[in-house]
Amino acid sequence: MINETSIQSSKLLSSLFENVSPGRRLTVLHVGPALQETIEFFSTFRCRIHFVDLFSELPIASEDKQENPCMTERFSDMMAIRQGTLFDICLFWDLFNFLDSQAVVAFISALRPHLHSASLAHGFSVHNLRSPQGDQLYGINELGSLN
Repeated sequence: MINETSIQSSKLLSSLFENVSPGRRLTVLHVGPALQETIEFFSTFRCRIHFVDLFSELPIASEDKQENPCMTERFSDMMAIRQGTLFDICLFWDLFNFLDSQAVVAFISALRPHLHSASLAHGFSVHNLRSPQGDQLYGINELGSLN
């Protein structure tokens, strides 16, 4: 059961689904654990959801200042996405708050083969680095709100 105080409205999240026609098959990348609310939300769509819980692997940091091919391979291994899979929607949530710049580059390099020209994504980050990082898990409650 969702705690009502944890529900947040999101205009950006709903914009991901504006041009999704009924009956269109979607392929979704959800970075984080599979929450019941998110599964219930996507049950109304024809879709395949790939849940990749990178948060359980944190911290993920690069060993040097340049893009590390080993780190890209590490992300590829952690995500275990089948070759040929292309995502229509990627839900990153606040993942990028927990990665250094080199890890972000390696993550995107690992994900790039699974994106197409119309792929869409949702994510957010803190505006102030002094803001405390919470242990919040995010999922979709309904089209205009997340929990």
